[in-house]
Order: sequence, then structure tokens, then C-alpha cells
Amino acid sequence: MPRSAPFRLDRSVTHRLHTLGKLTDRVTQQAYLADAGMALGEGRCLSAVASFGPLSVNDLAGLANLNKGQASRAAQALVERGLVSKTAAPSDGRGVLLALTEAGAQQWARLQPVIERRNAQITACLSTDELALLDGLLDRLLAQARLHAGAEPSVED
Repeated sequence: MPRSAPFRLDRSVTHRLHTLGKLTDRVTQQAYLADAGMALGEGRCLSAVASFGPLSVNDLAGLANLNKGQASRAAQALVERGLVSKTAAPSDGRGVLLALTEAGAQQWARLQPVIERRNAQITACLSTDELALLDGLLDRLLAQARLHAGAEPSVED
């Protein structure tokens, strides 16, 4: 019986995806601050509200890839800066809905090119065919991970 190679954490998919995420977050944080004057968490929240809003804080946390506390603090900072409005949720008197303001839309217009540039930088080593393949593979991996996490499939799946 052939002997399998020993387990190597540094070659596991989950470890490499986490490492990639941490590395890109570090550079993205610098780009968000330099080009849009925003912290990474605030930028993610603004992007989520702009792309999917209006949102509850729970929905915002999931779509911005933050925990509820981080999303709540970032949302409050965006409200204080006048970039996001907070109104009572019609279906839940205790909940709130977060929506983009006009100033938020202007900030989103400044943030979009930063996101596009970061995506182009991280994928510059891939050909068009490889990028298309990666796109499909990431969709499948996300769907599989959501299935095993008991999460609802997203619109993108």
C-alpha cells in the first residue's frame, strides 16, 4: 500500500486561503486609508451597504465579513460621518436598517476604484483563462463551505 505524504498545514487550502486573506487585508487597509480615508472595517461596511443595502446590522456583518460587534461599531462610525443613515426597521421595532446617504454614495465612488485596483493587483499573475477558472472554483468552494456551515446560499452562489 503506498504511503501518503505527511500532512502539511502550509499546503492546506484553508490555511492558504486564510493567509491570502490576511495578506490582502493588510495591503487593502493601507490603500483604503491612503486613497479613501477609511479604515478597512468601515470600507467593507460602506461597500456592503452600497452594494446590498439597506441592511440590518446582522446582514451587514455577514456581507462585510465582520463579526456583529465590528459591524455595529463600523456602522456607527459611518452614521456619525454622515455616510450611512440609520432608520427603524419596519418589520422589527428594535432593529435598524442602514442605507447609503448622498455623502456615502460619493465616498463609495472613491472606494470602488481602490477595490478594483486591489483585485487587479492580486490577480495580475493569472491569465484571463486562469482568472475565469478561479472565479468558478471560488464560487463552488463558497457554496460548499456555506453548505457545511449550515448557511443559506448567497445570491452569488
